[in-house]
Amino acid sequence: MVKHHGVPFLEKKQKTLLVNESNKNDIRKILGNPSTTSKFDNDIWIYIERKQTQSKIKNLGRMQIFKNDVLVLEIDDYGILKKKEFYNKDDMENISITEATTEAGFKKNSFIYDFMSSMRQKINDPLGKRAKKRKQINQQ
Repeated sequence: MVKHHGVPFLEKKQKTLLVNESNKNDIRKILGNPSTTSKFDNDIWIYIERKQTQSKIKNLGRMQIFKNDVLVLEIDDYGILKKKEFYNKDDMENISITEATTEAGFKKNSFIYDFMSSMRQKINDPLGKRAKKRKQINQQ
């Protein structure tokens, strides 16, 4: 059994988007509305594709994530795509924190880092069992 969440075939569809050529209407036509949006100097649209499957019998049928793609699009004030970053499951394991020199840049990096960190946490603990266990330990 496979559970699918987000935009199907995100990796394939994002290849048709061209930086400095595609606009908001093109993006919505190809990918639909974004999963998440944010506003900094430019608009940031985030699209997600996540697939889970039931794991092997030895894991008692728990769901396991086998595809977790994220597309981050930066759109300027004129509605033109200025930057496109695609992350897959392996890329999220290698995210590093960068120090920004300005407050606006720090906010932008912080938002993307926080979002990607939460996605990484969901990959590592999809059912939230670690958090529940910590809560039980703290209550005792």
